[in-house]
This record gives sequence, C-alpha cells and structure tokens, in this order.
Amino acid sequence: MSPAAFVISLPVRAYRLLLSPWVGFNCRYQPTCSAYAMEALERHGALRGSWLAFRRIARCHPFGGSGYDPVPAPKDDRPRR
Repeated sequence: MSPAAFVISLPVRAYRLLLSPWVGFNCRYQPTCSAYAMEALERHGALRGSWLAFRRIARCHPFGGSGYDPVPAPKDDRPRR
C-alpha cells in the first residue's frame, strides 16, 4: 500500500475499530464497505481506490443494490481479449 493510500485508510481503520461493532453487521454488500475500501486502496492506490470506495458507499442505501460486489482488478491484471 502506498503511503498516501495508508493515510487515506486511517479513517476506515478507525471506523472498523471504533464504530463498526456498535453499528452492527448488516451491510447490503459482500464484502462490507469498509473491507471493500481497504482492498480498493491496497490494490489501486490512493486516488483510484478512494474513488472506488466513494462509489461503493454512495450505492449503499435502501434503494440501492445488494449482493456480491468485488473490487475490480487493476487494468494491468485483467486478462487480455
């Protein structure tokens, strides 16, 4: 994880440590939004990982979707067609 992504991940880590046990485990998506954010920051870096995490959190509302929603693979890891 890049240094910038690590700094951006600190609020996510704090949420997982302090607030998540009180909020409960009732996320609409699998993996949870905080796990998705951590993985996105690790795989894509600070800028794109933050954007992916923001999009995911924005989709998490009563009229949004649910189910399995993995972090997309980086463009250089995707299979060629």
